[in-house]
Amino acid sequence: MQYVSTRGHSARKSFSVILTAALAQDGGLYMPDHIDSFTHEEITALKDASYAQLATRILSYFAGDSIACSDVEQAIEKGLKRFTSPQIAPLTKLGGNRWLLELYHGPTLAFKDYALQIVAELINDQLNRTDQRAMVLCATSGDTGAAAAAAFAGRNRVKVVVLHPEGRVSDVQRRQMTTLPNDNILNVAIRGDFDDCQALVKAMFQDSIADDLKLTAVNSINWARIVSQVVFMHEHPYNWQIR
Repeated sequence: MQYVSTRGHSARKSFSVILTAALAQDGGLYMPDHIDSFTHEEITALKDASYAQLATRILSYFAGDSIACSDVEQAIEKGLKRFTSPQIAPLTKLGGNRWLLELYHGPTLAFKDYALQIVAELINDQLNRTDQRAMVLCATSGDTGAAAAAAFAGRNRVKVVVLHPEGRVSDVQRRQMTTLPNDNILNVAIRGDFDDCQALVKAMFQDSIADDLKLTAVNSINWARIVSQVVFMHEHPYNWQIR
């Protein structure tokens, strides 16, 4: 599987490349050049899969042959170790046809942990394979920045710069982002709102300095982040019934 820019002016790249590239050079988002539908048999086989098994199947599909399935599986296993529930994203039946999907069992209690713990492992493994380093840029209104900082803290191949709007995040999230003891995490308060933070991140990716710094991102402009969040969207029994 290859990935193309939504603006159509960048070369096709593999999943392993766009994992640490984020925005395309033409400013577009990387998307798969095609997505095949899972067969009824494939979907049925996943119905009783564990969270880790489901994540491995989905991410391996989008990784194609650029990352070995065994490497994807190991990254997911490591990424899920910090969750406090054995089910990772347990479902609680409230009564009738109403269910509650619990997405607060990660290290920062935010649903962003579910993607970023896995994406951090995938990025770190890719940097180890290629003997490279990267700088992660992250714009946040609170939860993404805290989750990204927790996921990458202490990793010697990655530096993280988080931009958050000054005075516009909760005190808990501000502390989560700014009190980590690891020197590879830097948090910057921006006078403005989240859109101002995001605009700065996008501008940096379109600057010539992006390649020199090996910039990457873990906001939703990164396809790996989106795919990792697809996993918990398939956890509810109703989603299986409508197939």
